[in-house]
Amino acid sequence: MKAVLVIDMLEDFFGDGALRTMRADLVTRINRLTAQARQVNLPVIWVRQAFRDDLEDAFLAMRKHNIRITIAGTPGGEILAELQRAPDDHEIVKKRYSAFFQTELDARLATLRVTELVLVGVNTHACIRTTAIDAYQRDLHVVIPYDAVASQDREHHDVTLRYLQREIAEVTSLDDVLAQMVC
Repeated sequence: MKAVLVIDMLEDFFGDGALRTMRADLVTRINRLTAQARQVNLPVIWVRQAFRDDLEDAFLAMRKHNIRITIAGTPGGEILAELQRAPDDHEIVKKRYSAFFQTELDARLATLRVTELVLVGVNTHACIRTTAIDAYQRDLHVVIPYDAVASQDREHHDVTLRYLQREIAEVTSLDDVLAQMVC
């Protein structure tokens, strides 16, 4: 079974910078994908980063430099309101780049009998990349629609997609992913 993982589509990442200008297009594409997935009864899993207010559970660099993003219970830690979520969707909260690291994602995928993941969201060079690598290490087939992932850093986004395409993931267009869902 295939599942869609929507990673870190959070307010704090779209407030300013490069992702702000990509927000509308990325949201539109992800809404198309999640709607199609639901139509063919594929699970949709929303993955979001969230840290405690005191940063005790945050990355070392965040604690060291008092970087306060995606704090649980704040507007910045919320999934973008314009993304269309459904009651049957799943949600995973993560504390590090990979959606697998110390989360219940492995157990959830096993329960759902998932063998293939479609990864969308941000940031390509960090959370998408590490989640893709961790999925590959679990013998899951990984698909990344290049036009449904983005990064604050375009150069690292491009390098990451080239790297992942070599062996770890199938990097293709969203249209191709959608076409495969109806077959």
